[in-house]
Amino acid sequence: MENVLKLILVLDTLIGDVLSGTTSGDVHHRGILEGWFGAHLWNSRAIVLLATALLVFAPLVSFKRLDSLRYTSALSVALAVVFVVITAGIAIIKLFNGTVAMPKLFPELDGLNSIWNLFTAVPVLVTAYICHYNVHSIDNELEDRTQIKPIVRTSLFLCSSVYIATSFFAYLLFGEGTLDDVLANFDANLGIPFSSVFDDIVRVSYAAHVMLVFPIVFFALRLNLDGLLFPTSRHISRDNKRFAIITVSLLAVIYLAAILIPSIWDAFQFTGATAAVLIGFIFPAMVILRDSYGIASKRDKILAVTMIVLAVLSNSVALYSDAMNIFRKKEVA
Repeated sequence: MENVLKLILVLDTLIGDVLSGTTSGDVHHRGILEGWFGAHLWNSRAIVLLATALLVFAPLVSFKRLDSLRYTSALSVALAVVFVVITAGIAIIKLFNGTVAMPKLFPELDGLNSIWNLFTAVPVLVTAYICHYNVHSIDNELEDRTQIKPIVRTSLFLCSSVYIATSFFAYLLFGEGTLDDVLANFDANLGIPFSSVFDDIVRVSYAAHVMLVFPIVFFALRLNLDGLLFPTSRHISRDNKRFAIITVSLLAVIYLAAILIPSIWDAFQFTGATAAVLIGFIFPAMVILRDSYGIASKRDKILAVTMIVLAVLSNSVALYSDAMNIFRKKEVA
């Protein structure tokens, strides 16, 4: 549940960055609304997130079945593909025009700190694939439960394709100027005709994509929290009062936390280095070691121990690097 909550905060923070803008170092990257209308109180981060929560999130999270979100989910996937296609198209056009500089293929390791910093990317990658908390809910609503395996495999393949294509073409396009939140790179002239139009299409499509993903993740959070607080009560979908109270309370907490999170990169790093690692690696390995049904082989248990050790070591380093980077930023400021 902790990981689901943190992931939702990441999504909410990303929406705030895209719509209202974000600051990287001393440079402020304008959000969509700020670019269109200028900086005003009504398009500040707090107001924009509040409007998003009331006008977009509230109606979508009011559904009691995942099946009710099938069309918005399909649309969110389509919007993610639009983002990738446009980014790839711009990168390819600039590549043929000879206006893309050759990016570095390998990081520069100029000391121990550089090696530590490499570990900060691991939690971000881990967070991207922590999505299995919805598998059981989807499985329960399927008429033919044998479909769950191809559904999961197709989802992982699609996600991997989008991640790889986005990272490759974005880095090819922006090179060393690629920001933690790559969407912030689309607030400047891309060096192609109708650059501002493509900038807006990319950011609007991805902001809409994130908004439509939010209720899917929220569904699992609400279900898990209800099971934790009311383990003996009837299902939350059959109790309108409990459903409304938990939904409103969670939206309020998420809204307040999203305003306070300073950076999408910080959110991804600490989410991936804590809850995501527990959910994705340590807890599954512990289940194997416990082996309640006596079906785990010796090889399985060795792999489980290895997974726990690697997860703890790598993410301890990542947490240390994240914390040190934050302290350095404060000292510089």
